[in-house]
Amino acid sequence: MNPIGESELILNPDGSIYHLNLLPEDIADTIITVGDPDRVAMVSKHFDTIEVNKHKREFVTHTGMYKGKRLTVISTGIGTSNIEIVYTELDALVNIDLESREVKDEPTALNFIRIGTSGGLRKGIDVDSFVASAFGIGLDNLMAFYDFQPNEEEEEIQDALPELAKYLQPYVAQASYELLQTIASDVTQGITITSPGFYAPQSRTLRVAPMLKNKLQMLQEFEFEDSPYQITNFEMETASMYAFARLFGHHALSMNAIIANRVENTFSENPKKTVEELIVFVLDRLCD
Repeated sequence: MNPIGESELILNPDGSIYHLNLLPEDIADTIITVGDPDRVAMVSKHFDTIEVNKHKREFVTHTGMYKGKRLTVISTGIGTSNIEIVYTELDALVNIDLESREVKDEPTALNFIRIGTSGGLRKGIDVDSFVASAFGIGLDNLMAFYDFQPNEEEEEIQDALPELAKYLQPYVAQASYELLQTIASDVTQGITITSPGFYAPQSRTLRVAPMLKNKLQMLQEFEFEDSPYQITNFEMETASMYAFARLFGHHALSMNAIIANRVENTFSENPKKTVEELIVFVLDRLCD
């Protein structure tokens, strides 16, 4: 294979990857992703030591040790387009020789765990609870640019979305079974809707009403005969995380702090506390 060109694999003058400003040695094999750059320090304050502290644009990265395990936490910013940048560049750090610009013969698989906030879509998905995303349904168009092939379970869920598919072209992507069992075996598990925006794509109305006014009700009423899961929550990254993990040969799990319930129109009185509790929960499960 020919070396990857300079306009395709862009490096900074110090040899670091373009957007993230990271070198291969800066990251661990287990990576926690958060949306908010300020949330990186909320995670890394629990580390015993921090060896890497880098920041470029909205991408803040800390790498350190927690209970004898090397971990990286990185902010992605909001949305699936940022997930594409983060996953692609982190993959490049471990699976491309940045000096020769050639793909390595032996691939390295990374573990990605998202710690994020989310809104519940059903009664019983309580504010301040946790939900693990067994599947993500992507309402964005990112996978139209990639050859993502759904597995049998993903196809079954996708085939059960005819009403939604009249207006959109959703894709379905599955969590890592291993990470789901390791971290979230005793947590509520469900299907997460990944939206390309916060307001109309999640059926919120301020001054301009969304085109699909009944979308929220449509999602609440979906039942999947061949799946033990229901649609449980909205957020903005999960489906793309799972799809990219599949494409690159990595493992991914999205853990959601439920800070709102859209059906009951409730919001957490202390969302920061809920996120803090989820951070500690995930860290301890990773290091059990």
